Amino acid sequence: MRSSARQAARMLSGVGCVAALLLPTAVTAQAAPLSRVPAADGKKGQELPGMPSSIDADAACTPASGEKAKKQDWSRQRLDLDRLHGYSTGAGVTVALIDTGVDTGAEGLGGRVTAEGTAGDDCVGHGTFLAGLIAGAGGGGAQLTGVAPGAEILALRGTDQRGEASSALVVAALRAATEADAEVIAVSVALPRRDAELTRAVADARRAGAVVVAAATPDPPRGAGNSDEIPPRSYWPAAEPGVLSVADMLPAGVRPDNALATSGIDLVAPGAGVVSGGPRGDGHYLGAGASVATAYAAGAAAAVRAARPDDSPDEVARRLTATAYPADIPQLDPYAAVTTVLGGSDAAGGVERAADPVTVRDTTAADRATDRATLFVVLGTGGVLAVLWGAFALPRARARGWKPASASASARSVAAEADGD
Repeated sequence: MRSSARQAARMLSGVGCVAALLLPTAVTAQAAPLSRVPAADGKKGQELPGMPSSIDADAACTPASGEKAKKQDWSRQRLDLDRLHGYSTGAGVTVALIDTGVDTGAEGLGGRVTAEGTAGDDCVGHGTFLAGLIAGAGGGGAQLTGVAPGAEILALRGTDQRGEASSALVVAALRAATEADAEVIAVSVALPRRDAELTRAVADARRAGAVVVAAATPDPPRGAGNSDEIPPRSYWPAAEPGVLSVADMLPAGVRPDNALATSGIDLVAPGAGVVSGGPRGDGHYLGAGASVATAYAAGAAAAVRAARPDDSPDEVARRLTATAYPADIPQLDPYAAVTTVLGGSDAAGGVERAADPVTVRDTTAADRATDRATLFVVLGTGGVLAVLWGAFALPRARARGWKPASASASARSVAAEADGD
């Protein structure tokens, strides 16, 4: 019953969010259109420019947004960030973000971003957008905090200046993250072919103690609209052993219709209609895709590492999957990952997809909702029975002139009916 109440609450939180799924995920900087982001309460919402994941070779850098979100978006409510931050903010944990770079002076990230090489110059803006989801401090009335607002960001470039990813850049970024002792490494790009150097870099990072989180598919999808190109079934480094592979989900908990098919997904997280900032100005953008979901999962890993510093990378990954909301593909639940006490604490090798027994969990809100529902059912049933009784008894009482029926009168009535037969 508690699971039913929680599932209903999650479904209701996504009402009205489907419109946000139509936003473009790869647009040039000059043509970033306004896309509607619905309010978390299902009302009309507002319009924000889309954040591109790459830009054309001759395009200008993504301009500053002149729009600001007025309310917290659905994704942050789904992830229960307000409650999570009462237990962990990821303080003291370094998250290496491998993407288009991160502007070190971006709104809500100032003082907590270190950039390697040219990674402090984020022309596309995508990496800065993701950094806000991981460790943004929020502020203002919209409450657009990241999952781990106390964490530090190490910005690393896994793409060129225009957002085009390459294996060589990702390998170099993984090596730099390992040398910097990053506790969490988020790889938001997905490569279509496996590379021996990439495999070694991932293995070295994990041996050094990092939780490696990677996008299960490219974002935006490569080869979209080209019927002659068959996309691969696996992407790297997400398909490497021990890497937490993350895909995007819609408010209803399912993957987008146009999502690339892939195998071995460990978690899904919000990846549509998500709001964050950019490298220029203090305005907001709308983003989508597996890269967005990966940022949320990396923030959750940072929150767990801060709360449980003695856990190994495998134990952190296992905790994220074991406490995820059960579905066809488990749905990320950072609050549960930090607060749940798991049974069978011995860590298994790699990432476990099956949930372990939960021995302690805060279900107060669900219990109250269940109690209220039970009371409504009881009262409603009593009301129905009263109406049925009145419909049966009142006509008989009216026929007797509102006099009480005696037992003998009832017996005579039965006898008369028998004689009539």
